[in-house]
Amino acid sequence: MKYIFTALPLVLLYLQGQAQEQQPFTLKGNIKGLPNRYVYLSYATGGMSYKTDSALSKDGKFTFTGKLVQPVEGRMYLDKKAAMYGEGDMTNFFMESTTMQLTSTSGKLKGAKLTGSKTQLEQDKLNALHAPVMAKLKPLSDAYNKGNKEYSAGMRGKKSEEALKPLKEELDAIKEKMEPYYEEMEKIDKSFIDQYPDSYVSAQILRYRVSSMPLQEGEAAYAKMSPAMQQSMHGLEIRKELDGLKAGSPGSSAHAFTKTDIEGKTLSLADFKGKYVMLDFWASWCGPCRKGNPHLKELYAKYQSKGFEIIGISDDDSNHEAWKKAVNQDGIGIWRHVLRGLDWSKREKNLPNPEDVSDYYGIHSLPTKILIDPNGVIIGRYGGGGEDDEAMNKKLKEIFGA
Repeated sequence: MKYIFTALPLVLLYLQGQAQEQQPFTLKGNIKGLPNRYVYLSYATGGMSYKTDSALSKDGKFTFTGKLVQPVEGRMYLDKKAAMYGEGDMTNFFMESTTMQLTSTSGKLKGAKLTGSKTQLEQDKLNALHAPVMAKLKPLSDAYNKGNKEYSAGMRGKKSEEALKPLKEELDAIKEKMEPYYEEMEKIDKSFIDQYPDSYVSAQILRYRVSSMPLQEGEAAYAKMSPAMQQSMHGLEIRKELDGLKAGSPGSSAHAFTKTDIEGKTLSLADFKGKYVMLDFWASWCGPCRKGNPHLKELYAKYQSKGFEIIGISDDDSNHEAWKKAVNQDGIGIWRHVLRGLDWSKREKNLPNPEDVSDYYGIHSLPTKILIDPNGVIIGRYGGGGEDDEAMNKKLKEIFGA
């Protein structure tokens, strides 16, 4: 199971788009049984901005008006704080520049039905395809959420790592059981994208799926979109993701970075010219990364004397101690280690960060490994958007022999 750190559309993102003419919309709600209170609606408005509006619900009825540059996914919720964490009573739907109605007889936003939006009809089709898989996934998801709350409470209560270890292992085991269902959902999504290449629903799915697709597959899906869809907010983000993935895929020159390593020494990729170098993008909190370390140690012992080097690039910029501890525990201090250079303050403001090595290689999931030849050219990508470990083993065997 890979850890994806491109967020799924549970929270509203800053989306980049061209300046387009805004058109008005009206959204009328009739949630029978909803107490009189304020209801909130958040949605992208174009460029790098989004809007949060509120309306007072009286006897379950309320009205929102505004303007949109294109169909976008909106989120309606009752509690601002809870909504930030994907919790509380809320619902998501695709809004358009038209008159729409949101209705429910349960007294809750969750499960409310939106009519009047053609894009939402497409989302409804996808939801129906997801439903059987989601039903099978729910017990595992509920168990994981319950265990994760216990783990978080233990962390806040400053329980020792040893005390939390059984719970962490249980959570990892649940994740493994969930993986086949996520793979099934991925197949459904890809089939939907192929069937509806000009749907805003497809564009949104592809925006979040493309970073974990092989480059050629992502490019093919993007090419099927109309020019207008390619210039939509999600279309522009897809192009950006593909360009990043291309920079970290075979045939591209490896970005030459310089960092301070785990021992406080300067490390430059240029110093490794003449050798085959594996960049291992990982993190102390990434279970699959840690599980793969014994195999990496085997490869290093087998090929290091033949000109093979590994550079670990960790996602632990905010927790140096966890990074150092993981390196020691896993016995991987036999190769060099640096931090990626993540700066959340810049990322949240959508500002460029030249120090973030992961951005130059299109890294969006862990673990991902990049193989570079003696001339500084990428010849292999394994993990997010690349091949599997079996292909990696085969490639190294071709280079160095048995």
